[in-house]
Amino acid sequence: MNTLDDWRKKFPDKFAPEETAFQCIHRGDTIFIGSACAEPQYLVQGLIRYVQSNPKAFFDAEVLGIRTLGVAPYATEKFKENFRHNSFFIGDNTREAVNAGVADYTPVFLSEVPDLFYRGLDRIDVALIQTSAPDRHGYMSLGVSVDIVKAAVEMAGCVIAQVNGRMPRVHGNAFIHIEQVDNIVPYDEPILEYHPGADTEIAQLIGKYVARLIEDGDTIQVGYGGIPNAILANLADKKHLGIHTELLSDGIVELIKRGVIDNSRKKINRGKTVATFCMGTRDTYDFLDDNPSIEFRPIDYTNNPLVIAQHENMVAINSALEIDLTGQVTAESIGRVFHSGVGGQADFMRGAVLARGGKSILAIQSTALKDTVSRIVPMLSQGAGATLIRGDVHYVVTEYGIAYLHGKNIRERAMELIAVAHPKFRLWLVEEAKKAGFIYADQMIMPGEKGRYPEELETYRKTKSGMDLFLRPIKMTDEHELKEFVHGLSDRSLYTRFISKRRDLPHERLQELVVIDYTQEMAIVAVVDGEEGKETFVGVGRYYIYPDRQSAEVAFAVRDDYQKKGIGQELLSYLTYLARRQGLLGFTADVLAGNEPMLHVFEKGGFEMQKRTSAGLVELKMTFKQETLPRSQKLQQ
Repeated sequence: MNTLDDWRKKFPDKFAPEETAFQCIHRGDTIFIGSACAEPQYLVQGLIRYVQSNPKAFFDAEVLGIRTLGVAPYATEKFKENFRHNSFFIGDNTREAVNAGVADYTPVFLSEVPDLFYRGLDRIDVALIQTSAPDRHGYMSLGVSVDIVKAAVEMAGCVIAQVNGRMPRVHGNAFIHIEQVDNIVPYDEPILEYHPGADTEIAQLIGKYVARLIEDGDTIQVGYGGIPNAILANLADKKHLGIHTELLSDGIVELIKRGVIDNSRKKINRGKTVATFCMGTRDTYDFLDDNPSIEFRPIDYTNNPLVIAQHENMVAINSALEIDLTGQVTAESIGRVFHSGVGGQADFMRGAVLARGGKSILAIQSTALKDTVSRIVPMLSQGAGATLIRGDVHYVVTEYGIAYLHGKNIRERAMELIAVAHPKFRLWLVEEAKKAGFIYADQMIMPGEKGRYPEELETYRKTKSGMDLFLRPIKMTDEHELKEFVHGLSDRSLYTRFISKRRDLPHERLQELVVIDYTQEMAIVAVVDGEEGKETFVGVGRYYIYPDRQSAEVAFAVRDDYQKKGIGQELLSYLTYLARRQGLLGFTADVLAGNEPMLHVFEKGGFEMQKRTSAGLVELKMTFKQETLPRSQKLQQ
């Protein structure tokens, strides 16, 4: 028994005419409609045709679902006597109705929705769903949306299924048996497709930063839209990634085809890509069809934080509408205006936080409405729902960089977020943070181009001893790390570098060292990864440009336990390269006469050098050799 006609012969009552199928709907019933791209469009249109032909067939029915990407006439004023729409997640087609008060929104973690059905807290009288054709055993796949559909089918009093030959047959806990269905309406039509907005330069920048945080072997979850797609596109060089996600998208499928995703290092469901629904294109749906490497599970499994937390190195990547300087996030409303919903974001972010080696990443464009509104704000807008609380987010990524919030106090969080906000809003954010008492009352900030963090100057180097270093400009958020570096120096190192053994380093002095005018000075920190991936400063070098713009005073220091490893040479080489890029002709430096190691580093710098000793100091004047490029510059070519 392989064809639909064979099943029609066995169960003729299930293949009743369309109008007969809708007769199971009664006054006050709750009608569930399949989700997102699996919405049974023909059935929805048929339901409206039935109401138009039988205007008194039923009234006051509730239409329930997650979100709709297709037609939603039941949410309009025209049919208000027949239907009242209630959604667990607001889509574009129903947003206006919800905010106008003619449709409802139920905020709930999506992982908990099936339990609402099973416990009868949300009654399902009729379920309109879309499936693949039954196989020879009578099993029909729910296709691209298993999510809450399976629970709705199991609890519905009447199930009407649009059997669509174009619906992919997906594996996993995604099947229902033909005997669970009361009415079958065969109708083939294209499955709804989802096309995210066009890729942008900003999305690519965010994607590049997020890719830095993802390591080979991680298991990831990514949301939907232009920024998530750009993130996935930047993961092409990763290896052995795993997927445990709510949404399976075109970008994930592309990485599977490339071999980037193989799920080989997952602790559970090893070798399987696990998702609960798909929003993509026809090519993606064809890839899913009868593919045993991909399993769809109900949403109370995929989104269960306790299941998510079982994945070691779980990385949850989501976006938002707004984040405040304390780390509170809204992804569901713009002030009092409902925009989307609680969704599965909190489920995954909290699951990732609980996972061993897990990370929660919020990827967000810094502005909205053509750069007129900052998405990083002093406090969430009045009326906004706090989708994520302050402990849910480890990293915040914008097109201006990465802010690390985990374990940071309010002052540190505010400064981290201000540093990745759009430059035009940073002064405003600083002033508002001062008013709120979040940051120091005298906190400095370098406005405009002078204070733009030169991310393009970040680079990796290997010292003569084989040590890998990350060299980057100092940031205004580096106060704590710089203080730890200085406090870690021995008395001898302090004295030879600063000609002082004074160890106190108050905020007033620290901020002068980290809030700098990059057009007038440069400070480069040499970084190695410490415990839990924390950055550890092992060297700091800087120069100050003289008013004549011809030369600069240079100095550097290296942590005692990292000395004699070539770090000082790398810092000086890179500072020389940067100074020459700015058109400088040389450096000056004052070195204690007994500081032979530092003098040796300068002597190996490849300069034309003049020395003068006075009062125990060696005054160096170093001119760049025009015929010889420094090592760092050679590496750039």
